[in-house]
Amino acid sequence: MPNPVLNCDIFAEASSRGEVMTVGGAIQKTFLLALLCFAAAWFSWGNPSALMLMPVGIFGGLVVALVICFKPAWAPVLSPVYALLEGLFLGAVSSFFEKEMEGILIQTLGLTGGVFFAMLGAYQMNLIQPTRKFAGIVTGATAGIALFYLANMIARAFFGTSFSVIAGNSGIAILFSGFVCVIAALNLIIDFGVIEQGADAGAPKYMEWYSAFGLLVTIVWLYLEILRLLSKLRKR
Repeated sequence: MPNPVLNCDIFAEASSRGEVMTVGGAIQKTFLLALLCFAAAWFSWGNPSALMLMPVGIFGGLVVALVICFKPAWAPVLSPVYALLEGLFLGAVSSFFEKEMEGILIQTLGLTGGVFFAMLGAYQMNLIQPTRKFAGIVTGATAGIALFYLANMIARAFFGTSFSVIAGNSGIAILFSGFVCVIAALNLIIDFGVIEQGADAGAPKYMEWYSAFGLLVTIVWLYLEILRLLSKLRKR
């Protein structure tokens, strides 16, 4: 499915005994998590221990994300932790790319932010809506991408090689990266729809943090894919 973190079942299972979540609250908390992620990335950026911080961010973020998925009520406490860990990872990765291709960081940040606000605006103005058909297409494409990346990881682990369409900078490789960026962006539309459904259903207030966490997962994916695409274009 597009985003395993944000789905209607999670919101349906959450019980509300007091104040309920709002879409505005979820968006505000998303911005807060993004700021924490940026702060941690700034710390990791250029840090002599950046290579050591990278696995901490990757594996630490994965563990925290899994805990949040199984315990959504813990999201108000753990979501900021996840944002900080992802920031450590993104800062280290971005530093590596920036050293190789000066200026790519600003371009990636600008495009990621621009795509996020463009998708949010398109959703709010009903230009793009997560209909069942739309969600089905995006779901299928996302699952296909995930399986393809998994196959590439297996190929690297056992055969020491990567698929050229992922690692290369050919025209086909660039088109593939562009396609993945589009699918990542469209996942935001589905995320917005699920969050709105949760708010309409009266999900508890802590689900604002869970929603922000889920959005951050998609934003991080989008950032990494845009970074990959720009790096391929720079190498042409």
